[in-house]
Amino acid sequence: MERVLVIDDDVGLCELVQEYLGPEGYEVEVSHNGESGINRALANEHALVILDVMLPGMNGFDVLRQIRSKSRIPVLMLTARGDDIDRIVGLEIGADDYLPKPFNPRELVARIRAILRRTQSLGPKETPETLVVGDIELDTATRTVHRAGERIELTVVEYDLLEKLLRVAGQIVKREELVRDVLGRELSPFDRSIDMHVSNLRKKLGHQLNGFERIKTIRGVGYIYAAGK
Repeated sequence: MERVLVIDDDVGLCELVQEYLGPEGYEVEVSHNGESGINRALANEHALVILDVMLPGMNGFDVLRQIRSKSRIPVLMLTARGDDIDRIVGLEIGADDYLPKPFNPRELVARIRAILRRTQSLGPKETPETLVVGDIELDTATRTVHRAGERIELTVVEYDLLEKLLRVAGQIVKREELVRDVLGRELSPFDRSIDMHVSNLRKKLGHQLNGFERIKTIRGVGYIYAAGK
């Protein structure tokens, strides 16, 4: 059973999540405050964290910052429906995905499965390799990234997004394809999460590569990673 940690002070919602996820093969542990949630998230006993933005005392953003300072465990944030600011901030800090409340149980399960598929993407039949484009070196065996020899810490989504772009450097990748292959879902009209993840990558890797824009936006189409030649 995959273990999932839920950090949320809403007791009723936590019980519902346990009811939803149990039959789907997930063991759910609950923490009702930020401090205990951080301790449990850093215990290396869970496959994924479901984190509510609205927590008493230490809010979800502060919890996420502390988790991200020490761990790359996947984090799915729960936000208020229609609150774009919460979603943007969560993705900027390092959330892997978000889900607005109230949510459909099937959607919750689908998001969790998509995130866990990404974290377990390197199967036994796949051959580890190193991708080198310009000053970036990506090791698929260890899922590590170096820029000019310096280790760059990426979230699960950022890593998968970078790998996708590096494999076709110099070619346009459509937003629909990135959302499907990296986030594990179909693109919806108002979903800007992939754009936020691209923005985070730019900040971490640097906006320029050999005088060219490292990850260029092709308006209305998608993105292209500079070939590094």
